[in-house]
Amino acid sequence: MPHVPGRKPPPLAEAAAEFLAQEHIAVAGVSRSGKAAANAVYRKLRAAGKTVYAVNPKADRVEEDPCYPSLAALPGPIDGVVIATAPAATVEVVRQCVERGVPRVWIHRSFGEGSASEAAAALAAKHGIRVIPGGCPMMFCKPVDVGHRCIRWILEHTGGMPAPR
Repeated sequence: MPHVPGRKPPPLAEAAAEFLAQEHIAVAGVSRSGKAAANAVYRKLRAAGKTVYAVNPKADRVEEDPCYPSLAALPGPIDGVVIATAPAATVEVVRQCVERGVPRVWIHRSFGEGSASEAAAALAAKHGIRVIPGGCPMMFCKPVDVGHRCIRWILEHTGGMPAPR
């Protein structure tokens, strides 16, 4: 469900469920080493049966799958993009989402800075893209591991849970 200007966005759990209900999801920021947070998200979404695209301009293959240099290079439809890049690259990925007509974006952030970029979140919202400006899809993608369940609990009980836009 796209965000309607003037209407209060749903809480994160509802927005996460809507995002994770999508079939075709790109993950920007995957690494060749497989050790980045983006790779864990990529593996989790793939295990959940999603069609997942790896995006990294410096890799041809990631997790033994094809990797694409940009969202424009993806061969199929994209229902959402998880952005787990350095914050400086987040705005560029959102620009690609705007150009490609991607309807929803999840900007990854757990503890620390993550991929957070207020400029990127504002750009996405300006173009009608549903934005989850923090947290991690793994806090909601079932089955949720103990670590991500704990992170979700901490964020919910400390007021750190991001508000979707």
